[in-house]
Amino acid sequence: MRTIDWLDGSVRIIDQTRLPHTEIHVDVHDVEDLVVHIRSLAVRGAMALGVAGAMGMALAATRAEHDHLDLDGELAAAARLLVEARPTAVNLAWGVGEIRKVRAAGAGAAGIVAAALAIRDADLEANSALSERGARLLAGARRILTHCNAGALAGVEYGTALGVIGRLHATTGLDMVYVCETRPLLQGSRLTAWELGRHGIAHRVIVDSAAAGLILAGDVDAVVVGADRVAANGDVANKVGTLGHALAARHAGIPFVVAAPESTIDLGTPTGSDIPIEIRDEREVLEIDGRRVAAPGSLGWNPAFDITPSALVTAIVTEHRSLNDPRNDSRNGPRDDGRHRSPNDPRNRTGHPSPNEPRSRTEHPSPNDLWNRTTPEEDLV
Repeated sequence: MRTIDWLDGSVRIIDQTRLPHTEIHVDVHDVEDLVVHIRSLAVRGAMALGVAGAMGMALAATRAEHDHLDLDGELAAAARLLVEARPTAVNLAWGVGEIRKVRAAGAGAAGIVAAALAIRDADLEANSALSERGARLLAGARRILTHCNAGALAGVEYGTALGVIGRLHATTGLDMVYVCETRPLLQGSRLTAWELGRHGIAHRVIVDSAAAGLILAGDVDAVVVGADRVAANGDVANKVGTLGHALAARHAGIPFVVAAPESTIDLGTPTGSDIPIEIRDEREVLEIDGRRVAAPGSLGWNPAFDITPSALVTAIVTEHRSLNDPRNDSRNGPRDDGRHRSPNDPRNRTGHPSPNEPRSRTEHPSPNDLWNRTTPEEDLV
């Protein structure tokens, strides 16, 4: 199953707004129509958006060639439309930027299409490698919690977080995957559960607010999520609700792992506070299926993402490496003096320190400190 592909000069996508009840493929012939589908979340997910950005530029290039239009002008206009469609998802801008580099090197329409297809193929390879790496890291986990959808539907054919989960299921087996329904658009219950069901992986759908209690009750071995952008200091932007799972995982002393391709790491964004957060239509939280459920006169607030500080992230797994903040590395020893801890804090145990050990909120790793250091792959569970 390919979420997005190039077919006879058009972009073919699965309309994710129709899942899980109807699987419909849509052929998109121009950039404006692709932007509509991106904004409606018919095509979504960090990796898929990177490919969509590249393929959108390919659509502009082929139209310019066919209609004898100015290629650079058409590409510039397409780039603006695409990048503005989803401002938080850095992969969309990355895909556009990769094609602009190809054009700057002198490529014509055929070269641009070839470059877009190369980005598609690279996504397949990257997510396969990422999934293997993440599964090795979490080889002892039997009960996983995930949020939103970071599966095949968020990429071309493989996923990130769900790719890791799928490899764990295939290699060591899983007892249960807990799927947060993911308000307000239910990407968890609609999409993640659909994917897990297709692969025969045992899963339960839970409301987002049930996750913390489940984690603290000891029923979850690890939390695995994707990312829409990772800042230079390791802060992570992901679907709203992710932060709460990270806080609960830290309190419970279990790994919180982010699975994301290298293209999601944005060294040009210093910290999470510099990441623009997309605010979506308030009707998404005030209505269900177009029917208002909120009290008359109530206003809505609908941020699509939240920011998880790097101090709460146990590891970031990419196709090339498994990254930990060096101050979370147990081999460097404890960084706090034990004050202000809960009596039940897992770091009070004797023996090997927890890989989740936090640093002070005022400490921030420099980009070179964080990203140039690849930690050895060791089982976290």
